Amino acid sequence: MKTLAAATLLLAGLAELAQGHYIFQTLTANGQKGAPYQNVRKNTNNNSPVTSLSDPNLRCNVGGSSGSGTSTVSVAAGSSVTFTADQAVYHQGPVAFYMTKVANAATADGSTDWFKIKEIGPTFSGGQAKWDMSTSYSVQIPSCIPAGEYLLRIEQLGIHNPGSPPQFYIACAQLQVTGGGSKTMSPTVKIPGHVKASDSGYTANIYNPSFTSYVVPGPQVATC
Repeated sequence: MKTLAAATLLLAGLAELAQGHYIFQTLTANGQKGAPYQNVRKNTNNNSPVTSLSDPNLRCNVGGSSGSGTSTVSVAAGSSVTFTADQAVYHQGPVAFYMTKVANAATADGSTDWFKIKEIGPTFSGGQAKWDMSTSYSVQIPSCIPAGEYLLRIEQLGIHNPGSPPQFYIACAQLQVTGGGSKTMSPTVKIPGHVKASDSGYTANIYNPSFTSYVVPGPQVATC
C-alpha cells in the first residue's frame, strides 16, 4: 500500500511538472476575448516564477521586455478588462494590477512609473483565510487617467511555501486608453522596487495559527 501511495504521489508530481505553472495569456476587452498572446506579451520561461525582488523581469515576465508581435487593444477609460490564465491559480497569495503610461506600448520596457489600480487579498472567516484562486481576474481601468498608451500588469504572488522566496506570476497587456481625464495617479513606484523584503505580506506565513490578517505588499491603490 505504501508503494502504491508513493507511486500515486510521484505521478501527481510529474503531472504538475508536465502541466507547468499557470500563465496569464489572454485579455478580454470591449466584451471580446482575444487569442492567447494577442494583446498580452508572451513570456519565454513557461511562466516559471520570478523570485528575485531586484529582477527587471518583475515588470512583464521573462521575455516580456518588449511587445514585438503583440497587438495594442483600444479600451475606454472606466471600462473593465479581464486577464485569463490557461488554468486556475493554485498557489495561495494575493493578486494586484498595475498600470504605467508609456509613449509606445509595443516598445515600452516597463522602466517608467507604475501605479496600482486594484489588489485582491484573502478574506477571513472563523480564523481561516480564503484566497481568490480563479482562472480569470477583472479590473476597471480608472476613469480619470489621461488618454494614451499604457502597459497593464497583473501580478499573482505565490506565498504558499514559507521559508522559500515567494513566487511572482506576471503578465503585461498593451492598451490604448481612450477618453479619461487628466489626473496624475499616485503613489507611483518603479518595478523592480515596488515590493520590499520587509513587507509583511511578502514574508507572511499563511500556515501560522496567528495568520488572521493580511496586507497586500506594494504601494497603496491609486484612486481617482
